[in-house]
Amino acid sequence: MHPVLSAIGLLCLSNIFMTFAWYAHLKEMGHKPWLVAALISWGIALFEYLLQVPANRIGYTVMSVGQLKILQEVITLSVFVPFAVFYLKEPLKLDYLWAALCVCGAVYFVFRGQMGAG
Repeated sequence: MHPVLSAIGLLCLSNIFMTFAWYAHLKEMGHKPWLVAALISWGIALFEYLLQVPANRIGYTVMSVGQLKILQEVITLSVFVPFAVFYLKEPLKLDYLWAALCVCGAVYFVFRGQMGAG
């Protein structure tokens, strides 16, 4: 499999784990002490790191660290918005669209050299 696709796949999976580690306790463990939530979140985050570290190592063979970071931000937003809307039952806001457009601009600028524009 191409390194970019491998990196994207692993980063998507790692971001799902990280989103749950960071935010699921708000819905599921509001009645528990914060330390319990932190320890459980830490356990979930371990799986995130087991995917994220190889994703970045694979991605770094064909992308710069800046490109990897912007790619991660795109994936973060792509995972977080559905999570917030469907899992946490947050209202879908137009601000998410504006944020996505800003991230698209960041993608353009960080990858434009590879697109022949810069």
